[in-house]
Amino acid sequence: MVNKDNVVSVKIGGPAGTGVKSVGLMLAKIAARSGYQVFDYIEYPSLIKGGHNVMQVNFSTEKVTAPRAKSDLLIAFDQITIDLHFSEIEEGGGIIYDSESKADLSKVDKSISLYGIPLKKLAHEAGEKTIFLNIVALSSALGLLGGNNETFKKLIEEEYGSKGEDIVNADKKAADLGYNYVLENFKDDLRDYMKVIDSFSSPTPYMVLTGNEAAALGAISAGLQFAAIYPMSPISNILHVLAANQEKFGYIYKQPEDEISAINMSIGASYAGARSMTATSGGGFCLMTEAYGLAGITETPLVIVEGMRGGPATGLPTWSGQGDLRMVLHSHQDDWPRIVLTPGDVQETYELTAKAFDLADKYQTTVVVLIDKNICENDETMMFPNVTDLKIDRGKFIKEKVEDYKRYELSEDGVSPRSIPGVGNFFIANSDEHDEYGYSSEEIENRNIQMKKRMQKLITCAQNDMPNPEVFGPEDADITVVSWGSNKGSILEALKSFSNVNYVHVTWMNPFPTEFLSNVLSKAKHVVDIECNYTGQLADIVREKTGIEIKDRFLKLDGRIIYPAEIIEKLNSVEGVKKI
Repeated sequence: MVNKDNVVSVKIGGPAGTGVKSVGLMLAKIAARSGYQVFDYIEYPSLIKGGHNVMQVNFSTEKVTAPRAKSDLLIAFDQITIDLHFSEIEEGGGIIYDSESKADLSKVDKSISLYGIPLKKLAHEAGEKTIFLNIVALSSALGLLGGNNETFKKLIEEEYGSKGEDIVNADKKAADLGYNYVLENFKDDLRDYMKVIDSFSSPTPYMVLTGNEAAALGAISAGLQFAAIYPMSPISNILHVLAANQEKFGYIYKQPEDEISAINMSIGASYAGARSMTATSGGGFCLMTEAYGLAGITETPLVIVEGMRGGPATGLPTWSGQGDLRMVLHSHQDDWPRIVLTPGDVQETYELTAKAFDLADKYQTTVVVLIDKNICENDETMMFPNVTDLKIDRGKFIKEKVEDYKRYELSEDGVSPRSIPGVGNFFIANSDEHDEYGYSSEEIENRNIQMKKRMQKLITCAQNDMPNPEVFGPEDADITVVSWGSNKGSILEALKSFSNVNYVHVTWMNPFPTEFLSNVLSKAKHVVDIECNYTGQLADIVREKTGIEIKDRFLKLDGRIIYPAEIIEKLNSVEGVKKI
């Protein structure tokens, strides 16, 4: 194996049920506990049972933000994995496979090292069960990479301790058997790519987590009090994290019967004063749109995490996409101050989800945190957050009786005093247009001033809370890339190959950073839009808001992540680009 760019990529493949995800996640955790930065990428089909699963674990001493088109090591649990992925191995890389499986390796390039290991035999030796096969395979990879087997065995205790001492001991034995087999039989192939950087007793304080987990932790950190979520790929793990930790952190998780109930329960809880959220995917959001508007007209704070996958209809249930941007901006009839945030990685998902609760309370409106499946389900390392830095801002939230209380009182910033039932402030909250007290009103003047009041919130929010988009790369670059969401990681990797290209990363879609983008894009000689949807939805919004038309668009819509190599190839085709 040859470590060409200081990033080691290990791909694990096999049929569903062989532990591809669990093996990959354990490898990622071992790397993180050994002092490395990690980025994982997983693919699986939308089958109830069976199908081919594959996961790539990338680790480095430096920040890793994207997967690689090719891997250094392939762990193949079956022939299909070999057939599908042997061409994706770097020259000088290797394949771990079961030496007793009669695998056909005739098409594999001669530059690839073959590590035939009796995986099933060693698994049975560990505990007379094939279930230990994935532990043997992972420990074999650790041996080749120079990983610490004691770190692995400590992790086994943490992961499987609840299954009993016999299982834990058998897993540890399997780890020793695989690790020692490699050390004894492939002495000339051993590397130090995964050697422990920090002392084992004091590992680097990194978390390895998905965007779903980051969103859940962000909500908890922000003082979540109520959540109702109906499971739907790719956001289901938000539900799992929240449901499992409600007693520990003192909030209520309520399992609804469908998405309509989920959003209505969350609106009801918020109306009663609780910090509230729901989460769904595009199909579930379609069902939520009637209540989405209800929160808008009643000015009820609500956080919604929307995880994007390919559509329309069922579309690509287990693959990624960025086609829901226009939907969350325009769903339901008419206008209200929808705030829409679009994180680009796990760290931003944590931070913007936590921020969303303050924004929802402060501006008494809906806040959508829009993340794509690649963020939802791919693992990254993230430093443990300092939750003591988070200050909860509930805005104009009053719990005492006020004389002549007006729930929808006119104000310069567009935000009225918000109260809750039970404190003596009478008000009406229904789905009609209303006057300052909440009484239904269809009068012309009242309609105009109430609509203006609500929409003023976006102006106030943009002035007081919206940061400028971050620009990566040289300030006065000739070529500017515009994008959003999980494309961020691959673009940052690609930028390392060019000296005159920068990247504008957009994380606020409403309100929109119109003036800032106008200034940045007008300076560039050439602008490239990169998105994972058919029409280039962000590019169209840029034109709508700034008048600048981005004609050069690199759009990918097959559900797969954009690799850095694809972006490099695209930028190489742009006239005037300068390579490093």
